[in-house]
Amino acid sequence: MKIHKSTLAGLIAALCCAAATSTAFAAGSPAATPTPNVAQAASAAAQGPGDLGALIAAGTLADLRWPNFTDYRDDVRKFYDSRSNSIAWIQNGNASPQARSMILLFQNASSKGLNPEDYDASRWDARLARLQPPAPKASDIDLAHIDLALTVSAMRYISALHAGRVNPQHFKFGTVVGPKRYDLAELLRTEVLPASDIPAIIAIVEPNYDGYRRAEDALVSYSKMASAGDAPLIPIPRKSVHPGHSFASMAQLVARLRQLGDLPSRIDVPANSTVYGGAVVGAVKHFQRRHGLDTDGVLGKGTVTQLNVPLKTRVQQLELTLERYRWIPPDFPEPPIIVNIPEFRLRTMRRQPANYLTMKVVVGRAMRTQTPVFANDMRYVIFRPYWLVPPSIQRAELVPKTRRNPDYLADHGFEVVDGSGNVVPSSPATGEVISGLRSGALSIRQLPGPKNALGLVKFMFPNQYNVYMHGTPEQELFARSRRDFSHGCIRVEDPVALAAWVLRDKPEWTVDKIRATMNGDTTVQVNLDKPVPVLILYSTAVVEPDGEVRFFDDIYGYDASLARALANGYPYPN
Repeated sequence: MKIHKSTLAGLIAALCCAAATSTAFAAGSPAATPTPNVAQAASAAAQGPGDLGALIAAGTLADLRWPNFTDYRDDVRKFYDSRSNSIAWIQNGNASPQARSMILLFQNASSKGLNPEDYDASRWDARLARLQPPAPKASDIDLAHIDLALTVSAMRYISALHAGRVNPQHFKFGTVVGPKRYDLAELLRTEVLPASDIPAIIAIVEPNYDGYRRAEDALVSYSKMASAGDAPLIPIPRKSVHPGHSFASMAQLVARLRQLGDLPSRIDVPANSTVYGGAVVGAVKHFQRRHGLDTDGVLGKGTVTQLNVPLKTRVQQLELTLERYRWIPPDFPEPPIIVNIPEFRLRTMRRQPANYLTMKVVVGRAMRTQTPVFANDMRYVIFRPYWLVPPSIQRAELVPKTRRNPDYLADHGFEVVDGSGNVVPSSPATGEVISGLRSGALSIRQLPGPKNALGLVKFMFPNQYNVYMHGTPEQELFARSRRDFSHGCIRVEDPVALAAWVLRDKPEWTVDKIRATMNGDTTVQVNLDKPVPVLILYSTAVVEPDGEVRFFDDIYGYDASLARALANGYPYPN
């Protein structure tokens, strides 16, 4: 069957996050009161075969792995209403080709990072057997249950592939990201039931991102590795092992590096050698780079611990990455800027009408001042910005330092202002000034310049968290492998390159002009003609265009939270 994207585009117009509004069953003509026999017939027709209508009204089907389908009940009702409450997937007593094709997708759902049992994968063979000789002819109740189970499973599966299973706002993420749910009833009725190529139809609902497809491929590879079992654990050395030194567990190290692909099979390693050197050191450095570690080739506790992470954990990281991809909008009005918190990296999408850009970033401290996950639009850039110190930092950090050293504020380029923005003399800071700072009657701002905590430029995408991107005078932090040091804002490694990318549609803003303005003597705000989407995301697995898979620590514990939510099954938090 030829897939018409225009047909699906028409369906997208009917998307909605919540299930569609309930529609009542037809109950006969309102113009006349039918006789009892006619009323019973009308009621039976409204209910459909067996107990279909009652099951839909209850939103529960005990046959399912997850019986409660109240979150899809209105979609299911609309679907069967459109068919006059007749069964959809069974023809002449047998499962239709479309039904069998959908069941195969359910049974292979793990390749999409989904749990096959969420779609009753292990139960379908027995259900289909009830429709085949020598089994007795299925009753209307049997047919209704099988048909309804397939409808609910199909809706769950399609929705999961399209928009994910758990709403990101369940985790208090400040996002309204991700495509809305399809009009599932209409999609099944008009696209799936008549299709000759079900996989092609379903593929259209998935995210159309190269990174998503690369993550799918990586998931298949890591799932195969995991099914074969992990290589033997590598004992953690009591002291770090440097290149050229002896390491008694070289055999385990080599086996693990080969299994993970960091040490290619074509490279020979001397058997029974206990000297840590040569190609094995290079393989360890490759592994370290893929896992966000210092690429020093030293076998320390951190590196060996990462080497010993079970492959099933890596599989789960890729599964969660696919889930989060489904939260991202299908397209953007302008090329977006994306920050991946666990990776400590900013990048733009490669497949877009703008140069590709990537750089290191510093994000908020884990457990204290985490950078929030959210989406917003960048609207302006400020060169030589003031830093308006947040009240929490003022009270907790600057007031104590000023009490110990009354000249601290002046020495570090700060000034004190009152509620009207008037500068208050503060060098040295008097007891009255310190009291005003502690109470919040006075506030602190840092003057523009090279000592300013924001560097020489900040990028503003106004949001409820007061988080933005900016430069920094502390460039040495970018040499660290783990870079969660900020109070929540995002420090960028190369603010000149980012400014040039953001202002690329303003030809007068050349790199030379950007540098000159950053090093000038006035504060300059440049408003963007077109807002730039900014996505602050969280993914502990990234697959590069060359297929290299990179994994990162779950620094904020969001992987663990998502995994717990998914383990509870349907209905997922919506």
